[in-house]
Amino acid sequence: MENLVRPVIVIGGSVLLTLAIGWATDRLLRKADQRDHDSPLWELLRRGRIPYQLVLCAALLRGSYDQAKLLEQHQVGIGRALTLVLIGSAAWLVIRIAAAIVETTYSRYARAHRDPARVRRVRTQVELIMRVVSAIVIVVAIASMLLTFPAMRAAGASLLASAGILGIVAGVAAQSTLSNIFAGLQIAFGDMVRIGDTVVVDGEWGTVEEITLTFLTVRTWDERRITMPVSYFTSKPFENWSRGTPQMTGTVFWHLDHSAPIEAMREKLRDILRESPAWDGRAYGLVMTDSTPNTVEVRALMTAKDSDDIWTIRVTVREQMITWLAAEHPYALPRVNTADAVRPPRSPSVSALRTAVDLDDL
Repeated sequence: MENLVRPVIVIGGSVLLTLAIGWATDRLLRKADQRDHDSPLWELLRRGRIPYQLVLCAALLRGSYDQAKLLEQHQVGIGRALTLVLIGSAAWLVIRIAAAIVETTYSRYARAHRDPARVRRVRTQVELIMRVVSAIVIVVAIASMLLTFPAMRAAGASLLASAGILGIVAGVAAQSTLSNIFAGLQIAFGDMVRIGDTVVVDGEWGTVEEITLTFLTVRTWDERRITMPVSYFTSKPFENWSRGTPQMTGTVFWHLDHSAPIEAMREKLRDILRESPAWDGRAYGLVMTDSTPNTVEVRALMTAKDSDDIWTIRVTVREQMITWLAAEHPYALPRVNTADAVRPPRSPSVSALRTAVDLDDL
């Protein structure tokens, strides 16, 4: 009877004590979260209750399993398994706690600073720091698990002795991976590109969606994802439209007939921009930038608060100006010389001059 009651008491008591401590801790975190609504720390810490309870249960069972007198022939193996569970759950808990602290720090920084560029830069650094911390914790946990086996402890001296050679070999074999890791750290703390930046890479326009230690993901305007090694951004030129302030200046070009009404187009451009909510009101302009024997090049300039708005205002100006020219001034559109053309309206001075020439001929 004692052989049955003792394991039930030890194992059942450990589980019940774990559940009780976990419930009490969760209640305390919930009350702290209700008192401090501005900080997400307590709610984030509550997400670690599962690894927290695993640590408690594994620690209690590891310390009291010897008293259970259950499966004594497998006592060493069960004890080692409990140790492995304890190490793994402890590493899981440490990662959850570190993530809660880092996320809380970032949230406070984001509320205190209104500059989107600085917030995105810190967000990029925070995510890369969390990946580094997670990698270190996982490596330490795996090493600790391996060291629980006597064979691994015995081989420790030889492993340390060959660590230098293995490090050189691994460095040569993983040269591209290491270069990407260092490039990721350079991007995070060098402020070259941040999550949320609008970039143009290899002719593709998109937004940086994710940055890791080895690769970077760009989400294009048509919802495609382009995954690139981070070393690309440290070795090749690329356009970053969000660098510095998010305000941007956009241009629209037309190739028109020499008789295009430039002054009327300036007035129309002003009317289009005033009706568009994407224009930030900073500046606009329309000038003739080039001419050829057949056409002239006209450039419109406008400003917007960010890359999304500058795209919207550019396509709006291009569409509405062409529609207006086709309806009000069709002679201004480029045409083939052999086709019938619509004559521009004659000014009084031109008509009077032609009448004078006709009288002289008479």
